[in-house]
Amino acid sequence: MRIATFNINNINKRIENLTAWLRKAQPDVVCLQELKAEQSAFPAARLAELGYRGVWFGERSWNGVAILARDCEPVLTRSSLPGDANDRQARYIEAAVNGVLITSIYLPNGNPQPGPKFDFKLAWFERLTAHAASLLEAGVPVILAGDYNVVPTPQDIYPTRSLDNNALIQPQSRAAYARLLAQGWTDALRKLKPEGPLWTFWDYERNRWALDKGMRLDHFLLSPDLAARLTDAGVDRWVRGEENASDHAPAWIELV
Repeated sequence: MRIATFNINNINKRIENLTAWLRKAQPDVVCLQELKAEQSAFPAARLAELGYRGVWFGERSWNGVAILARDCEPVLTRSSLPGDANDRQARYIEAAVNGVLITSIYLPNGNPQPGPKFDFKLAWFERLTAHAASLLEAGVPVILAGDYNVVPTPQDIYPTRSLDNNALIQPQSRAAYARLLAQGWTDALRKLKPEGPLWTFWDYERNRWALDKGMRLDHFLLSPDLAARLTDAGVDRWVRGEENASDHAPAWIELV
């Protein structure tokens, strides 16, 4: 089974990019983030033409997450992250696909920091960590996939000092990611590719794509039973180079 995660950065604006990639890559499951479309505007019919059915949680203009499955129906299990009844942002969705529980996560960016947006990011991360612990306790196979808006280590970003104040690389953000991993999750991309750049995001500004100044923001965390089934992983970099591209490229893993 091939599972992908892709911050599409406006699904309707980039529907041609998305469908072209789906035709070529043919992933079995796709976790999407930053739909930037309200619930009724999700292009379900276009995706169904390619054999993909899905569950999604939309939000007008911002956020939005979805899980697509090829030739089967994802079974929605949760469309919000527990722990804050006042949080209405469309950042978390969870579904069962072929016996695996899969999430699509769009963790808050947190900029500018310090400030309320960074505080919200860290609080959201704590809620995710608490929920992840409960999923492990349940003993089901789980993939926590999505755009975490965290660069886990200095290895995961091009050499620069220009982003020293960015929320993505703050010690608190990295510590939160490390605490989540410490529960027993496996960072799938780094397990198979422990050395070297593994970028999934290149900012539109300052010619960063052409200069290959990227960072790794999109992650798959696997429960212990699934980590043993991991056989391959990668990033479809070519997608970022297409006209009208998202600033992210799809990352993917394969399980036996």
